[in-house]
Amino acid sequence: MPQSVSPADSLPDSLAESWILGVAANPAAPPAVLLRLLDQASAAAWPVLCGQRPLPPELVEAVLAHPARAVRGEFARNAYADPADRGRLVNDPDAMVRIRLISGPRGRRPIPSEPLPDAVLETLLLQDCLHGNEILTSQECYQEFVFSRQMSRRFLRGLVHHENPVMRMHAAQNKYALTDEERQALLTDPDPGVREDAGQVPWSEKEVGVEDIPEQDCHARFDQLTNCRVSREMIEICIASRRDLATLARNQHTPLDIVIRLARDPDPTVRERAAGRPGFDAALLAELTRDPDEGVRTRAGLRPRPTTDKQRRYIDVALSGTADEIGRAYETADDTDAEWLAACAVSADPLMRRVAAMGCFVLPADLVDLLARDPDPHVRHLLAYHHAAASPELLLEAFIAGPRRRELLLTRPALPRTGLGDLLTHADPGVRALAAADTTLDEPPYAQLTDADQRVRRAAAANPLLPADWIATLLDDPDLAEAAAANPALTAEQLHQLLDRAAIPRLAAA
Repeated sequence: MPQSVSPADSLPDSLAESWILGVAANPAAPPAVLLRLLDQASAAAWPVLCGQRPLPPELVEAVLAHPARAVRGEFARNAYADPADRGRLVNDPDAMVRIRLISGPRGRRPIPSEPLPDAVLETLLLQDCLHGNEILTSQECYQEFVFSRQMSRRFLRGLVHHENPVMRMHAAQNKYALTDEERQALLTDPDPGVREDAGQVPWSEKEVGVEDIPEQDCHARFDQLTNCRVSREMIEICIASRRDLATLARNQHTPLDIVIRLARDPDPTVRERAAGRPGFDAALLAELTRDPDEGVRTRAGLRPRPTTDKQRRYIDVALSGTADEIGRAYETADDTDAEWLAACAVSADPLMRRVAAMGCFVLPADLVDLLARDPDPHVRHLLAYHHAAASPELLLEAFIAGPRRRELLLTRPALPRTGLGDLLTHADPGVRALAAADTTLDEPPYAQLTDADQRVRRAAAANPLLPADWIATLLDDPDLAEAAAANPALTAEQLHQLLDRAAIPRLAAA
């Protein structure tokens, strides 16, 4: 590395910070180099170092023992960290670190998300020092675990017979995920608090009437008309004033006779929403399949028809756009949906096969393989987003086709990173950037260093095929210094020298 560079005290702050950030992301940086970045002088690199990359065991130990809350807090939400290692923060002295652990990984997250160890979940749900100051209640902790998918269904169902009534209350508050026998066990629980929770009508099951629903259009009105049991009086007022009819048509609690009326409404949007509801007889379905509106006909003619509201929501998502627009579905399929999803997978309707692709993780391997070879590209790409074992070829196809979901696909180890030379001149800069990082190119990506798109330039600057003198030059280019510092061709000593120039102290043993 050239030695004619300005000393550290005359470096622009932005250049020094770029080096620090680049070294923090460098996949070849050895532990001794990365450990230097735990110094306070490298605080700008902590989000990258501790929260956005895998860490070697030495770094994990140093991070867990670090005195700075920011270091431990970033690691608490690291999607690449072993949940067992993250779970070691369960008794962290800082409540905010524990809250970040509870909130779970954010940003680029591999599939599938791994739950925290049972002992960690139990400790956090019962931790008085966390709940006593009302930063988070036990119930809020529970909801965060469910939302972040850090709690397995096995753990949840095990709470039904937990020795601590607080834990059984959590099971009672999510009783729709339980069997009839498990719900009955909670209704007859020896603890009155558990019995009370198990017998409570959920908010969405309670009837709301004229006095409960705001007259003005607002989120609260929409939320109640979408999710709650709306009184007959309020429904008739909506029908008479022709307000919120499509919303009522999608509400799973709207009585069937009302939905049938809405299925014949003059507004095609209302008819289309109603046509997707389960429970219609053959005569009404036949009538709707002849509707002048294509959307209504599509909804009415779906085969297999949904039999639950959850299945209908899957269809709503599948109808909402292209695979790239949809991304990963919010709903999570389980064994109760498997038979219906299997029928969707072999449906003649590509829309239903898209639904199956979103729930593919409960399907047998032969149906997953069938969906991976589907003639509809949206089926194939939805499968790529949802299935952890999607093939490299399918992942690359989805990557090229869908720019919105590339951050997700970049977390997948099977996404091809080599053999991409033919894509160097692709029209899409996101695809060119993937190709510019290919370490098997016939020659270093010199031309890509001057690409019009910064992503391509940075990918090329981080490619270890570049000669050492080129990398050294790029380290002093404000546009590419960070990417060059992340180049795995840099040796450990070169990385140490770079941190020296950035005025990051060396460790005593380094």
